[in-house]
Amino acid sequence: MSDSDQDWDKGGPERLYVITGGRTGNDEQVEFDLVTLIVSREESQPGMQPEHAAILRVCRTPLSVAEISAHLALPPSVVGVLLTDLLAERRVEARVPASNLPDIALIEAVIDGLQKL
Repeated sequence: MSDSDQDWDKGGPERLYVITGGRTGNDEQVEFDLVTLIVSREESQPGMQPEHAAILRVCRTPLSVAEISAHLALPPSVVGVLLTDLLAERRVEARVPASNLPDIALIEAVIDGLQKL
């Protein structure tokens, strides 16, 4: 296993601090759901932060935040900070997956019907 393949917890909190530049999120950070799909808009460039470059490489096809977190072996909160950077630089695009959730009124009607049984 190479150093880049180490699990995040083996590197300790110091590694996470370095990766995010000490940021844990701020007013400008976009909230990403674990199912938000991310797709690269460009290739990684020499000199980029390794984690940013890794995200651009794995997101050539859309991946969820949870999948990116698994690929990079980083917590979703750290991936969110990195994605905020890439989104601000327009290097990635975030897509909310289509929701096929039923209408709330329908759910309430079903619950009401079940309670009357």
